[in-house]
Amino acid sequence: MNAFYEHHKDSIGFGYRCFDRILLNGLIQPFQQPERVVGFFNTYRHLYPVSRDILRGAAEHFQLWVNERAGRWNAPIVEAPKGRRDEFVEPYFREAKPDQVVVILKAREPARIMTAIGDKKVGRWHLQIADRWIVHYNFYVNDQRWGRMFVRMCPYLPFSARLCLNQHHWLANRMREEGIDFQQCSNAFVRCDAPDRLQQLADALTAEDLSSCSRKWLARFTPFFSETERKQAGCQHRLFFSQVEFCDNLIFDRRAALDKLGERLLDANRTIGQPNKITVIFGRKVTKQYRGKLQTEIEDMDLPNPVVRSHYRNGFIKQYVRDHLILRTGPATWERRAVGESVRSCPRAGCRGALGEAGMSLPVQVWSVQSPASRTGASLTGFTATWCPERRQWSDGVWD
Repeated sequence: MNAFYEHHKDSIGFGYRCFDRILLNGLIQPFQQPERVVGFFNTYRHLYPVSRDILRGAAEHFQLWVNERAGRWNAPIVEAPKGRRDEFVEPYFREAKPDQVVVILKAREPARIMTAIGDKKVGRWHLQIADRWIVHYNFYVNDQRWGRMFVRMCPYLPFSARLCLNQHHWLANRMREEGIDFQQCSNAFVRCDAPDRLQQLADALTAEDLSSCSRKWLARFTPFFSETERKQAGCQHRLFFSQVEFCDNLIFDRRAALDKLGERLLDANRTIGQPNKITVIFGRKVTKQYRGKLQTEIEDMDLPNPVVRSHYRNGFIKQYVRDHLILRTGPATWERRAVGESVRSCPRAGCRGALGEAGMSLPVQVWSVQSPASRTGASLTGFTATWCPERRQWSDGVWD
């Protein structure tokens, strides 16, 4: 038990740790090489050479399939909003059934696609991967096990994909199956009758839970390939971690206590990104040779709960007050070496070893460098403190 929790335990109802947002990139590896694409069309489709019309026809086939399936699913196809998409799709999930596609958002985003360069008259074509801005289709799904999620598909070869999962929705389904009474507020739990069981379920997440869900929906959303082609030509998406967020949540009993603590943390921890503190948090000494991003930002100042975000290398750790009852501290990384080369590299015993062991210790390290709220002092149940400029510290009669 850390000193931060010990000091504030009288005001904390319960706590839990789990993965928050998990972003997975899906790639059909054989189709990342132009010569493999030529071999596929020659062997399985008896088409050679692979021209621009053939590649365009694959994209048109996907778009026609989406329009036809959207009518079957009764899922509207709408343009993506400029604001937060999670809030925009919220009404579509209210009456959603298991494994239902509730809405499809179209958005123009960058992608790496296969292009054909050549002369149509002489029938000579050269394939290469190029960066283009493409209209993607975002399928928002109410998965039977994972709950709310989305799959973003590029309609052009090599059909790159991205999946977004959230373990909070996965945990909510597991607790419903076991009859545990809880209250969920967006992607957080503010009440749970069995917090110990909640933590056990969070620790039980495995790589198979991720890959089985991903394989199911990626196979459905790539109608271009037949079952034979998937098995013989390897036309299946392989999954790679793109970004992983791990969160440590402390749920307070009273809103007033956490609001007061949040104000003090926001004011006192603006220097948490200094090299000496980053060294304690991430366990890596910052030297003159370091060339990555190293700074602390206070974001969303216009919102009731600003976020303190500290960057280091290809990741960051953030802390903020959520829903006036939850103090959330969460590291995130998008460095593949930090989260495993692929989903298959996770041990079958659980994703925690590949994704969360290093991240699990970061919230504790953050609490250890926070000052003065994490130090021994007055209880949160009714404290008053003032900042002493001369002594450059807080004073409330106890910390003196």
